[in-house]
Amino acid sequence: MPKSQAKESHTIDLSKRIDQLSTKRQEIIRPILEHPREYVLLSVRALAKRLRTDPATIIRIVHGLGFETYKHFQRHLHELSLAFATSLDTMQQGATGADPRCPPRDSVFRDLKNLQALKNSLDTKRFTPLAKRIYSARRIVILAGDLAAVLADYLGHHLNLLGLPVYVATSAGSVAHSVRSLTDKDVVFAISFRRGLRQTVEGAEQARHNGAYCVGMTDTYISPLARSCQEVFLASIDCLSFGASYTAPIALINAMLTAIGEHRRPRTMEIVREVDDEQRKGSRWYTP
Repeated sequence: MPKSQAKESHTIDLSKRIDQLSTKRQEIIRPILEHPREYVLLSVRALAKRLRTDPATIIRIVHGLGFETYKHFQRHLHELSLAFATSLDTMQQGATGADPRCPPRDSVFRDLKNLQALKNSLDTKRFTPLAKRIYSARRIVILAGDLAAVLADYLGHHLNLLGLPVYVATSAGSVAHSVRSLTDKDVVFAISFRRGLRQTVEGAEQARHNGAYCVGMTDTYISPLARSCQEVFLASIDCLSFGASYTAPIALINAMLTAIGEHRRPRTMEIVREVDDEQRKGSRWYTP
C-alpha cells in the first residue's frame, strides 16, 4: 500500500481502535488526543509520569492504536495539534518562538520554512495526470469557504483565463447546489485547512459519492479531506500571528497552474496572445 494510502487508512481506523481499548486505557489516552499540543513534545517517560502511569503501558496503548513506534504516535499528535490549532494557539506560539526584536521578520522566515517544506515534499509528477483530467473534465468545481475562498477565487480566475469550464462555490448553498449534479466526468477541488470546514468537507464527500474525481488541498494528512478525496496535496499554513499563512498554498496552486498551462502549451499560448492585446489596450485598465 502506498504511504499516502496507509496514512489515510490509519486515520479512518483510529476511532475504532480507541473503542477497542480497555476503559482504563481509553481514560489514559483521551487527554492526549483532546489536547495534543500539551503532550506532543514529551518523551514516553515524561508522558507516562504526567499521566500517572508507566512507560510500558503507554507503549502498549500506542501499539493498540496501530502505531509502530512512539515516534509515529508523536507524529500523529503533531498533525492533531496542527489540525485543531486556533488563533490563540498561533499567537501563543509566536510569543515563545518569534524574535521579540522583529516579529515581522520572523513571520517571513516562517513563510520561507513553509515554502521549503512544500519544495521538499512535492511530487511534481502527480501534476501531469491531473492536468489531463482537468482538460478532459466536463466541469471543474472549486469548493472552499471562509478565508480559503481567497484561494478558490485565485485558482478559479486562472482556470477561467484558460477557458476551462470552472465554477467556484464558497458558500454553503452554492456548494450544495453545485455538487448535486456532478458525475464521473467532473473534477472537484476542495480547499480547507486544519480540522476542515464543514461545507467544504461535506461537499467533497457528496461530489465523490456522485462519482466526481476529488482533489483536496489541506495542511495535514489527518484532514477529513484525506478521506473524502482521491488525491490530496499538502501545504502548511503555519504562522506566528493570529491568522493563517497562505504563502505555501499559493505556491502549490502556482505550480499546479504551471503544469496545467504547459500541458497544452500551444493552446495556452494562443489564449495569452489574445489576453496580451486586452492587457495592453483594454478599457478596464487605467490610462493617465
